[in-house]
Amino acid sequence: MIPLRDENPPRNMPFVTYMLIAMNVAVFLWQLMVPEQQQLRYMMVPAEITTGVDRGPVETLQPMYATLFSSMFMHAGFMHIAGNMLYLWIFGDNVEDMLGHGMFLIFYFGGGIAAALAHIAVGPQSGVPVLGASGAVAAVLGAYLITHPAAKVMCIVILGFFITRIWLPAWIVLGGWIALQIFALPRSLVEGAGVAYMAHIGGFFAGMILFGLLGGKKSREAPPQRDGWFPRDYGRYDRY
Repeated sequence: MIPLRDENPPRNMPFVTYMLIAMNVAVFLWQLMVPEQQQLRYMMVPAEITTGVDRGPVETLQPMYATLFSSMFMHAGFMHIAGNMLYLWIFGDNVEDMLGHGMFLIFYFGGGIAAALAHIAVGPQSGVPVLGASGAVAAVLGAYLITHPAAKVMCIVILGFFITRIWLPAWIVLGGWIALQIFALPRSLVEGAGVAYMAHIGGFFAGMILFGLLGGKKSREAPPQRDGWFPRDYGRYDRY
């Protein structure tokens, strides 16, 4: 299930969301041009955070706690960054709208740090580098779920050779997403999966909490509609 867009155009230009997407893309382009060894300097390593000891093989960004931030803008490949930026593009504008630009930036970084700490908590001695915006984006998803649970999200649903496009409520799309993370967590902790599921889970629930702590309130107003962009009949769907 791949989300494409939602029914909630923002009331204000979400320039912080756009800025974050641009920064992630810029860092990814930088990654494509430099050796992996150089990139390792900016990735977060749980054992380095918990012990304060640089484990190499290259010198970690100093102070090493700064990697909690730098690693948020790095990605392991095109599909990694494409997925994260798609979710941020779709859901970030409404959360920014309800928090305000400055608070949304604090919220985003706070969610990312909470996600990293959740990942560290289940593997404090891990020497495996971690990178990605998934934890911060997961915080955005958590906040969106509690503020717009009934908002319609257009998704592509793939079932084998059957592909369809359908509008689904956000609680199904985002609730299904977090359920998959929780379901995959136990096995990944035992076998390792190359995915920081606990960071996704920690970021998601941190987003729910941070949204309220930073003064965010659920809007009771109906979202403005753009004629010709969103369908009026959500009971219909197109096949292709």
